[in-house]
Amino acid sequence: MIQALTLILLCQLAGETLTRGLGLPVPGPVLGMGLMLALLAASERVAEAVVPVGQGILRHLSLLFVPAGVGVVGHVDRLGAEAAWLMVAIVISTVLAIAAGALAFKAVARLTGTDEARDG
Repeated sequence: MIQALTLILLCQLAGETLTRGLGLPVPGPVLGMGLMLALLAASERVAEAVVPVGQGILRHLSLLFVPAGVGVVGHVDRLGAEAAWLMVAIVISTVLAIAAGALAFKAVARLTGTDEARDG
């Protein structure tokens, strides 16, 4: 378990190092996740070691939201002062996300031809 967790963290560190060293516009953990995916695809032994640890982390993922909740409570006075703008940002971003999802769905339906089956 320690070796698998170390490998996960080393992939993240490698991603951060590459991103910062090469000035890439990709977050380090995302690059590290790509590296981990390559390792999992290349070696069954790595997959057998890492998958149970990853599943254990995912089972307790809600614990990782505790620090964010504490941060929100720590700045509740600022949130109150900017509540109107926060609500506007939340509503607009939600509408834009739903619209982007709908447009992507329509584009995929058009490309796959499933859009024509419902029209006819």
